[in-house]
Amino acid sequence: MSTKLFLQYPKCSTCKKAAKWLKDNSISVDSRDISVDNPTKEELAGWIKLSGLPISKFFNTSGKIYKEQNLKEKVKSASNEELIEILVSSGMVVKRPLIVSDKYVLVGFDEDEWSEQLK
Repeated sequence: MSTKLFLQYPKCSTCKKAAKWLKDNSISVDSRDISVDNPTKEELAGWIKLSGLPISKFFNTSGKIYKEQNLKEKVKSASNEELIEILVSSGMVVKRPLIVSDKYVLVGFDEDEWSEQLK
């Protein structure tokens, strides 16, 4: 995968800011709306491994579903397999935006981190 995948939710203000940053920096990506094209179990498992981050970093902790289902407690005690099942249940549970390449995964929009990896 030489092209980077940009997973985002078009109505998310942080995703809009990230998309503008990508455009302003002439970084081409394949864009994917996470609310209609959910990551698969295989994708998420691979991305989590590649990122080197704990699985908890992939949860949208400010989202409605996260709060309604009290996922904060589940994330502390559930197995990775159970957590991946929760993440694939709805793209809205997944933290966004995400940039996925064959070498790294960026979770959330951190301009400094994105500059370092993408420029």
